Amino acid sequence: MNEIIRSLHERKSVRVFTDQAIGAAQKREILYAAMAAPTAGNQQLYTILDIQDEKIRQRLAVTCDDQPFIAKAKLVLVFCADMQKWYDTFAEGGCAPRKPGVGDLLLAVSDAVIAAQNAVTAAQSMGIGSCYIGDIMENCEIHRELLDLPEYVFPAAMLVFGYPTRQQQERPKPERCRLEDIVQTDRYRRRDGEELRRMFEKEWHSLGFEEWSRRFCSRKYDADFSREMSRSAEVYLKAYQSADR
Repeated sequence: MNEIIRSLHERKSVRVFTDQAIGAAQKREILYAAMAAPTAGNQQLYTILDIQDEKIRQRLAVTCDDQPFIAKAKLVLVFCADMQKWYDTFAEGGCAPRKPGVGDLLLAVSDAVIAAQNAVTAAQSMGIGSCYIGDIMENCEIHRELLDLPEYVFPAAMLVFGYPTRQQQERPKPERCRLEDIVQTDRYRRRDGEELRRMFEKEWHSLGFEEWSRRFCSRKYDADFSREMSRSAEVYLKAYQSADR
């Protein structure tokens, strides 16, 4: 196993950081690695917000599901799916561009999260931990105002970085599903009940499938934050669903 693959397997989310700062050179390496990511047509359909303002960090720690460790991170980056810059560029060039559509948004989201994962991988190679914060997609109205997000900019992912404490280093990485549970050949095949139970047995073996499913559904899928994420996503989508294209 080479060093890159080993690093990918060893990486896990880090939510507790030491006081050690991330140096300017390391930060640049992380950002340049993000920008080296695969991108549709070399368009780099994203903008990375480097959140340095302490007040904004403190606010994000509250609006992103009350997670204080966000404000304590040594580096906070928001990866925005950005069609605004291209729409403005085409308008500046006299192209009379159509308004961005849902397909444009999804392509930009892909670009943004691929860049984010490059940043994660680069940080891991330097011993710097990271954690994705999906809650940045919630509270659309608050985050638009807080980060000055225009109509065609969507905060696809937020990452926080820092050096992990010993406890975080030693904490086991959650077990993933088996290869055969995730990889299918050629066409999608919907799993039956027995297959679903077997796929997630690592999660429910101590509780029973029905009880685990009920608890997990309540804690994640049907939780208030999940409903708010869907509500906010619909608000963001409205700009891309305009009939006048």
